[in-house]
Amino acid sequence: MHLISLVARIIVLLGLLLPGSVPANPNGEPVQTAETPPPRPETPVMATTVPGSGEADLILMNRHVVRFRSSLLGSPASQRAERGERNLTTILARDESDEVKVQHNQMGNIFLVGGQLAFILTHDDVDKLSGETLEGLTHSTLDKLRRVIAETRESRDSEAMARGAAAAAGATVAALLLTLALNRLHAGISTRLVRAIDQKARHLKLGGTELIRRDRVLAAVGWLMSASYWLLTLLLGYAWLGFVLARFPFTRAWGEQLNGYLLGMLFDLARGIITTLPNLLIAAIMFLLARGVVGLFKPLFDHVSAGASGIGWLDRDTVEPTRKITNILIWIFALVMAYPYLPGAHTEAFKGMSVLIGLMVSLGASSIVGQGASGLILMYSRTLRTGEYVRIGEHEGTIVDISLFTTRLRTGRGAEITLPNALIVGSATRNYSRTVTGAGFMVDTSVTIGYDTPWRQVEAMLIEAAGRTPGILTTPSPRVFQTALSDYYPEYCLVAQALPAGAYPRAEVVSRLHANIQDVFNEHGVQIMSPHYMSDPANDKIVPREKWYTPPAREPEA
Repeated sequence: MHLISLVARIIVLLGLLLPGSVPANPNGEPVQTAETPPPRPETPVMATTVPGSGEADLILMNRHVVRFRSSLLGSPASQRAERGERNLTTILARDESDEVKVQHNQMGNIFLVGGQLAFILTHDDVDKLSGETLEGLTHSTLDKLRRVIAETRESRDSEAMARGAAAAAGATVAALLLTLALNRLHAGISTRLVRAIDQKARHLKLGGTELIRRDRVLAAVGWLMSASYWLLTLLLGYAWLGFVLARFPFTRAWGEQLNGYLLGMLFDLARGIITTLPNLLIAAIMFLLARGVVGLFKPLFDHVSAGASGIGWLDRDTVEPTRKITNILIWIFALVMAYPYLPGAHTEAFKGMSVLIGLMVSLGASSIVGQGASGLILMYSRTLRTGEYVRIGEHEGTIVDISLFTTRLRTGRGAEITLPNALIVGSATRNYSRTVTGAGFMVDTSVTIGYDTPWRQVEAMLIEAAGRTPGILTTPSPRVFQTALSDYYPEYCLVAQALPAGAYPRAEVVSRLHANIQDVFNEHGVQIMSPHYMSDPANDKIVPREKWYTPPAREPEA
């Protein structure tokens, strides 16, 4: 028995080394074979070596049959693939039986095609890392080999090739007709859409000015239509190419790969959409809840904003910033809660975007947070209100708007100034609307008159000038303060209250007041001047008692 086994191994070795030689069955009996004719060129067979792995693939009719992963009796995987190529080429060149059988041997499984040796699979050819077994590899190789043999016979069938050519010609004609129809459809839709957009854009005007530039809209629509047209054309060409290649045995594998790739991509897309639907539903529910919470707070904010009584620290001045901050916090909370359920949230792209956003926020956070905090300080400390007349540094005007980052002033000359909130918080602010009784704003001006003019007369003239100025209120009455007694002259400051806005802005009221002061002083013969001396005068610069009540000043009643 040992001798018979040894003889069987020697015969198997000769079958491996000599193409078309006679293999032995498990009982040691030779298998009858026919004379091997030369291979025909119509049967395309090739062996492919896997780069850098010591493995080789056996490919027939552009189909992968099997991968050799090890050497056998000193023959490396590439040599085994080449030998299997020659054996299959020789066998398939004959018009004989295509029956495929497998004989089990101590060395592995022997594949026989029409009673002829094709190749041998051993246990070392199994992909052990994937859990593959020799039996599973044998069954899958059998299926591939039978299919390859069937396509090889089909490639020699003139009727089958004619049917494939007819199907390819029909598909080509259909593809050309569809392309022509698609071209006409694209032209028709583009023309009608452009005409409709052009007509609509003509009516979208505000004060005679177009709100939307038609040329840019038309260019964007044209680009979208062209992109859609070429995308559909490419998909049509892709489908046509896959169909035509699948009609012929030699290129059928390529066509199946093209169709499989397209269908696989569409299947993966559909599966991804279906898989993410539950997560999208959860995210949508969170956003709907956030919208509901925002809606619950809206009546409260609208009630306070309409001028009704405030609620604690929430009043008409702070209701709008509070509304914005509350809404932003609610939506941010909803976004954070829904983020893990968004499609692609755990991908590297989302992680990279998160890092980028975090870096941008870190770089610009100091300035943005500082400005925002200054805006909140102005709003909630009620330092400024819209409509008040203030002086911030060298800028003076009426507050038009207070936002989170900037405050806008409108001067009496019609200019609008935008100031950063951080600058306002760090500067001294003079509010002329907070120092009055009731509605209105303060108006003040200063003059310096020599000591030889009675101070009672100066005060009376300033009050008279204030009474002549439109916009200045008589109640409360204007007042004059002597703010300084300098070396050469005293300083008088007139303070009065003007209407809140009325018919005259503050700049015009101050201008009219200065004009009236000059008129009154000229009428009473008093010079508006600030004397300086190079030496002492000949006479003392004093006011005698009889001149203390020079008109328009009046002596108080006893």
